[in-house]
Amino acid sequence: MIEGDPPTISVRRQWTVLGLPRSSRYSQPRGASAEPLHLMRLLETQYTATPFAGMRRMTAWLRTPGDQVHHKRGARLMQQRGIAAISTTPHLRQATAGQVMYPSLFRGVKVARITHVWSTDSTSIRLPQGFVSLVAVRDWCSRSVLRWALSGTLDGQCCREALPQALRHGSRPEMFNTDQGGQFTRRDCTSLLQHEGMQISMDGRGRALDNVFVERLWRTVKYAEVSCKDSTTVRAARQGLGQYLTFYNHERLPQALGSQTPAAVYS
Repeated sequence: MIEGDPPTISVRRQWTVLGLPRSSRYSQPRGASAEPLHLMRLLETQYTATPFAGMRRMTAWLRTPGDQVHHKRGARLMQQRGIAAISTTPHLRQATAGQVMYPSLFRGVKVARITHVWSTDSTSIRLPQGFVSLVAVRDWCSRSVLRWALSGTLDGQCCREALPQALRHGSRPEMFNTDQGGQFTRRDCTSLLQHEGMQISMDGRGRALDNVFVERLWRTVKYAEVSCKDSTTVRAARQGLGQYLTFYNHERLPQALGSQTPAAVYS
């Protein structure tokens, strides 16, 4: 496209018409040097072994053979190869089809009476064959475990079993709090709460303590029951949990309740 010597139009004018920098006429393309190719091979080998490592750790491994690699250069090499550490990313908890999320309603709310707030959560219990899911419904004021259920799946079956059983007591809480887990955001679970006329609250960003009472229950159950007995079957786990949670409601004397049992405070 550019006329050679002698040109009828000056070289500067020709590059101006084409809209290209004149320096590109004189530059010569160069291939990748041997050193970056060597570093990229090391980078890919190490990434295959440790895909969870970030930029600084990968750069430290590149320095191991004696190469003086700055962390900025390591980041540039990872970017060129399209390599990134496997880690959590923002916006993981997004509602999908069939899930409904609600905001947290606990800001500025003081829970001081029975059946004001109920909450639920789930945890995993380890067995030799795998894991089972434990769900409990708890009254905030009395700390009483109203109902619980054990299931081998995380499809919300526990929530659909424990919640109706808790409602059969005749009492209805004003507010029901859960986290944003898939088993609690299902429409069959939230529609039941709406049908009973409860306000639905879900833990959100910056609300780590909204479900602290149920999380504290899991710690107590795992230390006092699960770790001590180490059940081998689902049937044995269900029987042991039933005995311990009965003790928890009717015999255990928490100092926060003035050394009264949760069942006594709730009734």
